[in-house]
Amino acid sequence: MIDLHLHTTASDGLLRPAELVDRAWRAGIKTMSVTDHDTVAAVPEVGAAAAASGLGFVAGIEITAVHDHRDIHVLGYFFDHENAELSAFLERQRADRVRRLSAIADRLAEMGKPIDRETLLKARESGRSIGRPMVAKALIKAGHVTDVRQAFDQLIGEGKPAFVPRSGPNPADVIAIISTAGGIASLAHPGLLKRDDLIADMVNAGLASLEAFHSEHNPAITEHYLALAARFGIAVSGGSDYHGEPERRRAAFGTVGLTADLFERLLARAGKKEN
Repeated sequence: MIDLHLHTTASDGLLRPAELVDRAWRAGIKTMSVTDHDTVAAVPEVGAAAAASGLGFVAGIEITAVHDHRDIHVLGYFFDHENAELSAFLERQRADRVRRLSAIADRLAEMGKPIDRETLLKARESGRSIGRPMVAKALIKAGHVTDVRQAFDQLIGEGKPAFVPRSGPNPADVIAIISTAGGIASLAHPGLLKRDDLIADMVNAGLASLEAFHSEHNPAITEHYLALAARFGIAVSGGSDYHGEPERRRAAFGTVGLTADLFERLLARAGKKEN
């Protein structure tokens, strides 16, 4: 199994890098990529742990682009995680996350549902990339909601009272920065995005792949994006999008990902001969 969509505590995952590698090894994953949100903080540690465990490793990231005030997640692979331009770009991304979460916290306070924003900011200072899932957990801790789903459905989800639209780079800019760092870009979980109308422009901007295989894609959706990728002449990627939760996407871990032949095509697209 080849899983190219995994998260650690460097963003919104629950497992530390070494824990994730150990769990991947136990699940029978042979090649893995950590794709934390707007950060490569875990890449060196995961790479070292994967090598020690005999697992293949691909440097990865999940960068948030914005189109019409809506998040477009773009996966990046095979890039230089120490590239200076990429590092500066990601620092701006994380700073914007802080701005947005502070605005969300302000709205929650105005609603009489304050959260501990200082803890969130400390997570940012430690190099983690913070996002709304952390706000949801802060809401649970404060006793305002019972679970993450309720937090999004009632308070911080799109269109809800404490929701703050994201600002940021467009998809073409994100594809360009990944390319600048020597990598290739793949559109994350397009079946959840449901904006196939954006794909042609993204391909023209250099999009190299579609994430056809994902934990929340059923077989029909997977086939749809395999066909779209073939039509555009691009590769496909895939992964569980596992964050370490005891239930959500757990069943996909070790079962959803790429086959060896499709991974070879992705390698070829990236100009790589071996993992």
